[in-house]
Amino acid sequence: MCFVFKVSKSGYYKWLVRTPSKRELYNLFLFEEIKRIYYQSKRRYGSPRIAKELEMLGYKVSKQLVRKLMKKSNLQSIVKRKFKITTNSSHKYAVVENKLNREFTVIKENTAWVLDITYISTGQGWLCLTSVIDLFDRKVIGWSLSNTMRAKDTSLQLLKWL
Repeated sequence: MCFVFKVSKSGYYKWLVRTPSKRELYNLFLFEEIKRIYYQSKRRYGSPRIAKELEMLGYKVSKQLVRKLMKKSNLQSIVKRKFKITTNSSHKYAVVENKLNREFTVIKENTAWVLDITYISTGQGWLCLTSVIDLFDRKVIGWSLSNTMRAKDTSLQLLKWL
């Protein structure tokens, strides 16, 4: 292998028994502190927050070094996405009467259907999945996918097929 990597045998054996440098030892110590803070924060803290925590503990460390040590060991913070409002409650349309009145137990098939719209993130963007479910046995009666939230593309398109 030394021949393949163009390294002398004596250099390889010297490398095997060498003692770590002060910087390596410090980075190992820092990495243990980073891991402790990372897991203590339930994997939510990224390199800037961890660097601040380390500074508060009295260690002089940069965000770049913390980022480098975290990246080296595949520690990534959990990023919470911003909440996106998708419902417009202040519309001018008539509100339909609630016939179920939150009574979702049904004793006969095909007496109560409910429609639900779910957003699905794909590589090309967001899609709207519209589905109709029978409340008796919770089976999906039908579904449709659309690129927009317009009723003609979601609910009405689905009801045409039923």
